[in-house]
Parts: sequence; C-alpha cells; structure tokens
Amino acid sequence: MVGRDLTPSPERAAIVRWTARLGAVTADALAIHEDASLAAARRRLGALETAGWLVRTRPLAGRPALYTATRTGLRIAGLCGLGPCRVSAAGAQHLIECARVAAVLERRYPDHLVAGERELRRDERERGAPLASARLGTGPRGEPLLHRPDLVLWPEVCAGEAHGPGGGAVGRAVADGRPVAVEVELTVKAPRRLAEICLAWARCRSVAGVVYVAPPEVGRALARAIERSAAHGRIVVVELDAL
Repeated sequence: MVGRDLTPSPERAAIVRWTARLGAVTADALAIHEDASLAAARRRLGALETAGWLVRTRPLAGRPALYTATRTGLRIAGLCGLGPCRVSAAGAQHLIECARVAAVLERRYPDHLVAGERELRRDERERGAPLASARLGTGPRGEPLLHRPDLVLWPEVCAGEAHGPGGGAVGRAVADGRPVAVEVELTVKAPRRLAEICLAWARCRSVAGVVYVAPPEVGRALARAIERSAAHGRIVVVELDAL
C-alpha cells in the first residue's frame, strides 16, 4: 500500500520533492511557495503526514512545526542520494528561516531554482568538484575544505527554466549567469571566523556573488567582516525582515 491509500498525484509528489530538496519546510513557507492560504498549506501538509510521506516535528514551543520527508516520501518523490533530514531543537529556527527565505526567493525569481545545502552537498559529491561552495583551505590529506551556503539560487542556464529575473541586490547577481550563494545567518560568529568565510567567498569564482540574510545585529557584524576581508563587491547583506 503506497502512502496509506493517498493517491501519489504530481502535485502531492511535488510538495514532497520540494520538502526533501530543502530538508525541512513549514506551512508558512509552503503557503508562499504555492501562493496559497496558510490554512490550505496546513491541510496539504497534514494529508501528506497522515499518508506517511512527511513527518511533523515541533521542537520549539511557539514556533512553526517543521515537516521533513520520510523514506517513503523520498521514494515517491523520485529523489536519489538524499536521506531524511534530521531536526533538532538547536537547528530548528535556522531550518524555519531557511524554508521561508527559499520560498520568498522562488516567488521573486521564478526563472531560478532554489536548492538547499543538502542537495548541493549531494551534487558536489557526485561531480567530485565544488559547484557553489567556497574553499576555506586544505585538509590533512590534501582535500579541499569547503564552506557550503544554506541555499543556492541557480540561474536559468542551470535550472532549465525561463520567466524573467527580478531586481534588487539578488537580481544584480543572478544577471551574471552563475549561481548565487545565499547564507541565512541568525547568530553572530566569532569575528575571525566570519572574516575567513567572507574572504573565501570573495575569492570564490564559481558563484556570481553571495547574499547574507540576517537580523540587524548580525548584519552589523557581517558588515565589519566584509570590510575586513575587502569583499564589498562580492557580498551583500539583506535584513531578514525586509526580505
């Protein structure tokens, strides 16, 4: 019996596929993704949870529940190389914001494909080379030490879709033709570590640029790191609530 008698329609499979590609989603993010009401998004996710295609977890009180694809859901979605996403209390808020940012970017740039870090990791592993990651150094066996973004905005030439890009800071980068790395930064990293990452992004030529989405206090720390690494032309910061 597939999904406890729920018909695996293309629309339902698409929701599961989108969930698996990002790792975890919320009803709020799905409502943006599908341009639907929050109530409708909750019903769709609830039906997929009842069918056993998605699993719902809510590790943070007062914050949205997170939905992840089960192994059954992954099979129905037809995805290879991606296992179920693990949700913890420590990482839940980051997953919630990443899903919302991804959905907003999809709506604003319909000619681009938004991918998650898990999908990028799989693709780089299969390709055997960095596709949209910054090199931070070399490991003990000579392997590159990579810093992967939370999200990747793949352009038309990579995503195979065409509608017409939007404007703003992201729009200027996507016009380049290369992917854009998107970092959802919710907490302030150590200044030295943050400057190292910004410098690595400044030197990375596999991406058109980097967009940091962050709350104001984190944005101020990012501004200092960008100044320190002379990465002004490669990195822009967008306030989380303004997105």
